[in-house]
Amino acid sequence: MDSIRPRLPQTLTTDRLVLATPSLAHVPEMAELANNRAIHQVLSRLPYPYGQEDGRLFVETIARGPEEFAWSILLEGRYIGTVGLHFPAGQPPELGYWLGQPHWGRGYATEAGRAVVEAARLAGGSVLRALVLPGNAGSRHVLEKLGFLPIGTVTHASGTLAGQQSLLVERDLGKGGTA
Repeated sequence: MDSIRPRLPQTLTTDRLVLATPSLAHVPEMAELANNRAIHQVLSRLPYPYGQEDGRLFVETIARGPEEFAWSILLEGRYIGTVGLHFPAGQPPELGYWLGQPHWGRGYATEAGRAVVEAARLAGGSVLRALVLPGNAGSRHVLEKLGFLPIGTVTHASGTLAGQQSLLVERDLGKGGTA
């Protein structure tokens, strides 16, 4: 499976947001926003408590590592969350995102997700997937607005969600044009 990863842009711009390469300058806000149990409980790979060392590790090692391509979500130059694609071996890329709780319900996740879906399409991607907990109504709604449809369930084998089931959703990038 040819990866779209090398063809993804370093920066994306939407009407209200800039999606940029995560940097050490984002770490203080990242640590403050990510150190939230409500966020931790719906993400399989976010440690809790979350401190600045976790943010530095993410920026320096994970964000643009071999299995990830993440962007910091910036609103008026301030970090408000992260969006990106995870590249599991032999599987379609998976869209993932989180926003700091003060920024929920304002359409930022949908706006950022739409930009990443379109970037993946322009990079030659054919399908994206995402995982979402059945009880995470906000995230389910975002994914529905982005054109993702349920295709099954997955039981998490590891991480903070080990043993829990998530809905597996998929978006065909060849149908319907942009999200």
